[in-house]
Amino acid sequence: MKTRKTIVGAIDPEALAFTVGKDPVLDLALLEADCLGTAAHVAMLSNLPLKPRLFTANERRKTMAELIRIMRAGRRGAFAIRAEDQDVHLAVERVLTARLGDLGKRVHTARSRNDQVAVDLRLFAKMRLLDIMDAALDLTGALTDFAERHARLPMVGRTHLQPAMPSSVGLWAASFAEGLLDDLILLQAAYEFNDRNPLGSAAGYGAPLPLDRRATAAALGFREAVGNVLHAAAARGKCEAVVLSALAQTMLTLSRLAEDTILYAMPEFGYFSLPRDCTTGSSIMPQKNNPDIYELVRAKAGRVLGDATAAAVIVKGLPNGYNRDLQETKEPFMNGLETVHACLRVLAFATPRLHAHGDALARAFTPDVFATDRVLDLVRQGESFRNAYNRVKARIGETVAADPGAAIRSRPSLRDPGIRAARRRATALRRKVARQRARFHGALTRLLGMPYPALAPTGRGSNQ
Repeated sequence: MKTRKTIVGAIDPEALAFTVGKDPVLDLALLEADCLGTAAHVAMLSNLPLKPRLFTANERRKTMAELIRIMRAGRRGAFAIRAEDQDVHLAVERVLTARLGDLGKRVHTARSRNDQVAVDLRLFAKMRLLDIMDAALDLTGALTDFAERHARLPMVGRTHLQPAMPSSVGLWAASFAEGLLDDLILLQAAYEFNDRNPLGSAAGYGAPLPLDRRATAAALGFREAVGNVLHAAAARGKCEAVVLSALAQTMLTLSRLAEDTILYAMPEFGYFSLPRDCTTGSSIMPQKNNPDIYELVRAKAGRVLGDATAAAVIVKGLPNGYNRDLQETKEPFMNGLETVHACLRVLAFATPRLHAHGDALARAFTPDVFATDRVLDLVRQGESFRNAYNRVKARIGETVAADPGAAIRSRPSLRDPGIRAARRRATALRRKVARQRARFHGALTRLLGMPYPALAPTGRGSNQ
């Protein structure tokens, strides 16, 4: 029988290919996180009160230097994960062993790949969630700016897609800005949920060494360690599902923004025109400028919702402890994080380039749009609301068009569509995300002895 040798034993090639799956490709995105987790683990092991020491100070420095080299190689696209490695964890160990000999064989002391992948995914999520929150705030700012520029531009408000009441482009755009700010509450909650260190749980039952899990949590910039080691291992999958659920809510907002933009840019509406550099053409129809960006955002919302569902369904029937099923949560998790970030970035790019057409917006103000205003005029004259409603309804064809601008000025909620409040919220959140990033990067800089994320030598005291 043919077998292929791996670090953890020989296995039939077909079984190896099936169990490895997409990990050699997916795990390349986890390379940096894995090196950081290994750096924190080695730093902690070097401080354990054991004789002889597991890592001397010099051995620790050598290991850190090699881990930094691997991270730099990963950034250049010069690191490969082989099928025999199975995953990023054993690939890193293989390279460390090739370069450091026996020293590289010590890095897995008191670790399991179970807690390695758990910490890798949490570190990856911390990095991506910070980027996602910044991108969400960028789009919030673009929408708020657009709302402010068009705060007094009348636009028919619609319910059931039917003309309803006077509104404004400012109110429309600011509604999505505030929606994103609400989504950021969930993204912040997901960040906090994720911000606990599982490293040191080994296979879920700890190890017979005095591991300092608080030290590794602090070294990696986590708020704290997960207290129960079995829960630290079993929380994998659940953590991904929680993060994906928050991401899915963000995508719901983006999808509705995309749908509105596509709809109102149709020639039949003509409220908006899409920027030419954000549209695509047709291979057969020369006149086409298609809203592909917005259509893809709308479609990708479904994918992220599916990712969240997939992670939850995989986890729901698992017994406690590690199960290989959890490998299948990795791809939807990573896909969800990358997809949401890309969608936020492209909409932040496109939104300032959207053009509003006042003439088309004005033409949509048919007399019936002012029916409710007429009812309230009668109420101000002393008539009960229901009698006024019935009178206007019975003579709806006699409703007279009014000035849309005056209708906007008569509504406090349209004169101030929440722009200033949105800017205050966004500023506070921007500062909070900056503090979170500074704490995270500061911890990693101290761990590596080199500025992170730059990984550039600064002179004496650096590892390279």
